[in-house]
Amino acid sequence: MLVTKRLDHFIDELASSSPAPGGGSVAALAGALGSALTVMVCNLTIGKKKYAGVEEDMKGIRERAEALKNTFTKLIDKDTEAFNKVMEAFSLPKDAEPQIALRKAAINEATKEAALVPLEVMKHCIDAMALVQEVAADGNKNSVSDAGVSALMLHAACEGAALNVKINLSSLSEEEFVGWKSDEVESLRKTSKMMMEEAMEIVEGKMGVG
Repeated sequence: MLVTKRLDHFIDELASSSPAPGGGSVAALAGALGSALTVMVCNLTIGKKKYAGVEEDMKGIRERAEALKNTFTKLIDKDTEAFNKVMEAFSLPKDAEPQIALRKAAINEATKEAALVPLEVMKHCIDAMALVQEVAADGNKNSVSDAGVSALMLHAACEGAALNVKINLSSLSEEEFVGWKSDEVESLRKTSKMMMEEAMEIVEGKMGVG
């Protein structure tokens, strides 16, 4: 599993000539890092007298951000596994008509799954971004820059995941599925950008810059 590797080993594997892990796993990792920063801001707020009024809210946000962090972490491996299934499907025999048909169906299903995994990352980015906005607004002001980095990481995760959805959709011939998922990707991208910009306005306002 990728998530159990030492960081330097993961980075070296990423830099190798192997196509997986690749951009999809990195997008999921960015989501995990962004969510981890949100958890950190909560932890640096909880227990401080100055923020006693928002402590219970921060505890609830911390729990949700922790769950999202864990979900993103699982998606790091899930994305690579989905890519490997596509490669396995392409390696199926194609010497006779029945084999050709089975291989084509296997490739199609594996490619669909490879598109749906990063789409799942995108959806979780929106949920995570909502939590960032809350910690940026109400969390420990001394950690507001960390909330800003969280927002930027989550938006990068969403945009990176979008590329991985689209490259897989481009290999599919089912127009209805492709059209539906393409529209969903663009909607999620716009939402992520809007929420990231809103979060950064809060962050910069708290820092007195902008």
